Amino acid sequence: MKRRDFGQYCGLARALELVGERWALLIVRNLLVRPHRYTELQTGLAGIPTNVLATRLKELEQAGLVERQVAPAPARGVVYALTEVGRSLEPALLSLARWGATQLGEPQPGDRVTPEGMALNMRAAFRPEQAVDMTAAWEIHVRDAVVHVVIDEGALTTGLGESPVKPDLVITPQLDEDALPSFRAVVHAIREGAVELAGRRKLLDTFLRVFTAPRAA
Repeated sequence: MKRRDFGQYCGLARALELVGERWALLIVRNLLVRPHRYTELQTGLAGIPTNVLATRLKELEQAGLVERQVAPAPARGVVYALTEVGRSLEPALLSLARWGATQLGEPQPGDRVTPEGMALNMRAAFRPEQAVDMTAAWEIHVRDAVVHVVIDEGALTTGLGESPVKPDLVITPQLDEDALPSFRAVVHAIREGAVELAGRRKLLDTFLRVFTAPRAA
């Protein structure tokens, strides 16, 4: 599969040459959340053809954005992880995610939501000016997925699974059976009071203030 070469001495053109191919940025998105095995990337990128995933990983490795690592104990085998250069893409991805969120219409049949996508979209929605010196931890339980959000003196981390520190508040949205478990749907459920809470309930309003823009009047 021939890679695109624009033949232009331009930063944007070079970026598109490296990560502009179909699925490439979604692979980077998932690896920004945590390193993944090949099979985990297949699962988290439902719909990606196997040959395309293999090709994109090879291209990203050759570009110095992705590397293979030995999985830490007690796990075994190889995982794919971002290099320092790959991780430096995060601000650009978050900006794209924020812009893309303004262009989302209603979910279409066949649309999917992944836990990795939710974790990154929460980073994109983060309003650091509302979290100065804040320390708090949340867990969001959405059907079979768990996403944790930790703010430590204003610095944000998000990830999959249980929080590395004891969560101050666990939020379980009550979504309609046919609703996509998206971050937008979680926020809507919170605002409608369709949630189960465990922990410091006052941190629910804090969560909305820190992770969502004010609603229009």
